[in-house]
Amino acid sequence: MKNSWYEKKLEDFAKLGGYKKPEKFDDVLKLDSNENFVISKKFQQDVIAYAKSNSDVREYPLGGVEKLVSKLAKYLKVSENMIGVGNGSDQILDLFLANMASKKTRILTSDPTFGFFEERCKLYAIPCTKIPFSSDMKLDIEKFNSNLKKCHILYLDSPNNPTGFQFSKAQLESLIKKFDGLVIIDEAYGEFGDSSIVSLTKKYDNLIVVKTFSKAFGLAGLRIGYFVANKKIVEVFNQVLQYPYPLNTLAIEAGIASLDKVDQMKEASEIIKSERKKIIENLRKYDAFTVFDSNANFVLFDAKGADKRVFSALVEQGISIRKLGKIGSHSGCLRVTVGTKEMNSKFLLAIRDLLG
Repeated sequence: MKNSWYEKKLEDFAKLGGYKKPEKFDDVLKLDSNENFVISKKFQQDVIAYAKSNSDVREYPLGGVEKLVSKLAKYLKVSENMIGVGNGSDQILDLFLANMASKKTRILTSDPTFGFFEERCKLYAIPCTKIPFSSDMKLDIEKFNSNLKKCHILYLDSPNNPTGFQFSKAQLESLIKKFDGLVIIDEAYGEFGDSSIVSLTKKYDNLIVVKTFSKAFGLAGLRIGYFVANKKIVEVFNQVLQYPYPLNTLAIEAGIASLDKVDQMKEASEIIKSERKKIIENLRKYDAFTVFDSNANFVLFDAKGADKRVFSALVEQGISIRKLGKIGSHSGCLRVTVGTKEMNSKFLLAIRDLLG
């Protein structure tokens, strides 16, 4: 019997591979997924308790998204009609790609960039022009400038995952000014960086800034993403592209509650920045590593071909980090999440024991 059309389609999808999640280990210190363990357990317990007490999950969350958007508008200092939400920032990016790009649309981005975004471009057969990072994991803005006219969409995760690199606000604005296509800036890690360009959405109609509750607010498991853009983009997204009920009731109410605790989020973010500096300084003491600057809640370092050995040795000591392998000219890259002071100390002690 000949393969049917859908079997051929499944075979084509299988060849793509898809987004790779980190390996799952039991009973380990989890520093492999850039989750925020610095924000307190009480923060989590309080927002979940609020969500439970303000929810009736027998009902559809009619009007719930609007309540969350109203709260977000005050936090971001933008109009409510400039905000859209989604089931994690992943879903928002996916909907924009699936509906606003095609095989004839060329995307300009960095190499590497956020793995999920790259895999979705492959899924939809959207061609990409990728600007590689330099050997010290920095991007040359002139290389982006010289490629703008050839492309239709500019996508940058800022800070970048997995490098932690971030263009300045002025540099990003210079790109947006020169580009007449669609600009998507992914600020999933923005609260750990030097600046945000959310305010520029009031100035540029082609700019979409995507953000999330997963990182700075520590609510990765609730899958709450949002974006800021001009009201025309938001209106089309909300009325046509997005699902009728993109967020569940508990997630909506937890998001609302967390926005009443912004000070706790900012305090945790400052701790992460301080601990990030400590990790970078300590790792740079070892000649075995090349360590890169970061504006995110993780640190990327090159173990110079010994990445598998370092990764396995850490797992044996009960610590899981992310094994990335080759990035640009660096052959053995690893990425560690910045955790609590205790977590980071355990990681650094394990590295000291390994390298002597």
